[in-house]
Amino acid sequence: MPVPRRFDRRPPERDTTRINERIRVPEVRLIDDQGQQIGVLKTADALVFAQERELDLVEVAPEARPPVCRVLDYSKYKYEQAQKVKQARKHQQQITVREIKFRPKIAEHDYDTKKHHVERFLKHKDKVKVTIMFRGREVTHPERGTAILDRLAEELADLGVVEQRPMQEGRNMTMMMAPSKAVLSGKLAGEGGEGTEGEAPTAEAHETHQPHVGDVAAGALAPHVEDAPPPVESGGAAATGSTVS
Repeated sequence: MPVPRRFDRRPPERDTTRINERIRVPEVRLIDDQGQQIGVLKTADALVFAQERELDLVEVAPEARPPVCRVLDYSKYKYEQAQKVKQARKHQQQITVREIKFRPKIAEHDYDTKKHHVERFLKHKDKVKVTIMFRGREVTHPERGTAILDRLAEELADLGVVEQRPMQEGRNMTMMMAPSKAVLSGKLAGEGGEGTEGEAPTAEAHETHQPHVGDVAAGALAPHVEDAPPPVESGGAAATGSTVS
């Protein structure tokens, strides 16, 4: 059984363009069907001028004094205007803005996960709004947020360009990234992307075991230095392996 349509209470769209007898002003400035200026005529005379050519008298500039009217085929004119609008929508590129949020003390693993999402959004030719959220006294160290955003922009320089530099608004710092010319031209094809779109959940449990990206003001993580092997005593042999538990 077909589902009945809901009653649309909105009034139908009405064409407000005044044509022919709907033009009530006493005189108009007339342009003929060839685009030539005829001059100021009485409205009745302009209407006769249009009817002799089996065309319509259309008011194209009602704000002018006197209003400007043109002689043309109004049905053909409306069809051409509709086709122009249709072609404009066909070639119009819809821009989607995605948002991904970071914390100034985000762990390295979480940073890599979120960077992968930003990379996927840029490959899909979407703009990305990157937000650093500060809590409590973290807002007194904005350099940590700037360091994370600068690092992200540097690592994704091939895929995106910074459209808006890092800017702090209250407790949030934002940066806008747009796809690079290489992505827009199709040289770097977009990937399907794994997982669900949007922000990946932050794994708070990892923060106690991994270094924080924003701990260093310069934005670069300090390299992990392994413990040096114990010095070899005289007369002994150095250990060549580590104990596996």
